[in-house]
Amino acid sequence: MPKLLPPTKHSVHLLRGQAPAAHAPAPCTNSHCESCCVGALCLPGALSDEDLRPLAALSLVTRRFVPGETIYADGDRFRFIYAVRSGACKTTMLRADGREQVAGFHLAGDFMGLEGLAEGVHGTTATALDDAQVCLIPYQRLVAVTASYPNAKDLMAHVMSQEIVHDGSLLVLLGLTEAPQRLAAFLLDLSQRHAARGWSPREFRLPMSRAEIGSFLGIKVETVSRTLTLFERRGFIARRGRGVRITDLDGLRAAYDLRIR
Repeated sequence: MPKLLPPTKHSVHLLRGQAPAAHAPAPCTNSHCESCCVGALCLPGALSDEDLRPLAALSLVTRRFVPGETIYADGDRFRFIYAVRSGACKTTMLRADGREQVAGFHLAGDFMGLEGLAEGVHGTTATALDDAQVCLIPYQRLVAVTASYPNAKDLMAHVMSQEIVHDGSLLVLLGLTEAPQRLAAFLLDLSQRHAARGWSPREFRLPMSRAEIGSFLGIKVETVSRTLTLFERRGFIARRGRGVRITDLDGLRAAYDLRIR
């Protein structure tokens, strides 16, 4: 994948491995890391072409998922780390009261499912938000490959560090007390993540619903709608359907004291 921008302390990275059921779509044929348009995001930049060769032993499978389709479910056995190759996904968990809580949104180049490593089963459910391709990385084979080829050892560290960054950034987000701050930080983070992938940092589509954004940010869906309207009135953004154009990136950042580079 293109190299990720370095996270700052104010950056908000919205970030059981049982194989998909037999009815899942057929695997994609071109799943090699070196041919992936976001491979530099999954792989540490220090890996050479020679270092990439052992990854062929992983026998990666890439599967296509349609919007709303489950990729893995809460309670599934942990067998794979999931890397989003294209499209967008969400992870959710069940709250004590039985309601669904969005835990993160994942774009191309992001990993999912690492939370299952601790207990051997997944504690979240991953769902495709739009048409998505996801690489299934067999965890035990990955461990064996990185142990056998010392030059590839950075791969495991890179995978784990993404989860650490995700957890730290989520704490930053939850530390923002005002709804407009949270939503502004969310949009700025999406802008940064799009830029890291070589996409437009100012104009993009929101693959998630307002209700899903509200669940993730811990605010009501009505507040999400009102705050987006407020941002539009202040000239920070323009909207059309789920499309968002950030018309005043610096103004949005300054208005809510969010120093996200």
